[in-house]
Amino acid sequence: MTRIVIYHSRECDPKRCTSIKLEKQNKVSITHNMRKIPYNAIVLDAEANKAVSREDRDKITKYGLSALDCSWKKLKKSSFNFKSKKNHRLLPFLVAANPVNYGKPCILSTAEALSATLYIVGYKDEARDLMNSFKWGPHFITLNENLLEAYSEAKNGTEIVKVQNEFLGGD
Repeated sequence: MTRIVIYHSRECDPKRCTSIKLEKQNKVSITHNMRKIPYNAIVLDAEANKAVSREDRDKITKYGLSALDCSWKKLKKSSFNFKSKKNHRLLPFLVAANPVNYGKPCILSTAEALSATLYIVGYKDEARDLMNSFKWGPHFITLNENLLEAYSEAKNGTEIVKVQNEFLGGD
């Protein structure tokens, strides 16, 4: 199983928090200390300049995957300390299936973001396993399946962006 460490900013409702639920099932580790994020891990960052892709698989295998769990409304403030880490990656266009943001593009829960990343880099069974932790979780994969498959076939971040733009009707 891939090592997943989540920096939790304590800004969400603990009863709805996907990270807390995943930690209770021993699928992720939560930390409140930035130093506990593995050095060289792939860090999911909604403000990164490079899209996550299959070329990140080796780093994820060796060093792990990390995400910031914070309120979307406080992202700028909460992500400030996260910037000291390297290997930041952005997720391409996907649609949320979680009950709070259902149907909204690019406003994913932490669990959805982690699952999408695992799927894109080729850990599809692990991606499904994370989503199986939630009643609505399998629907996230189904809802985004065509895009996730296309993204998983892209060789690098540039190709991911090309797939995304073709889907969205851009160049």
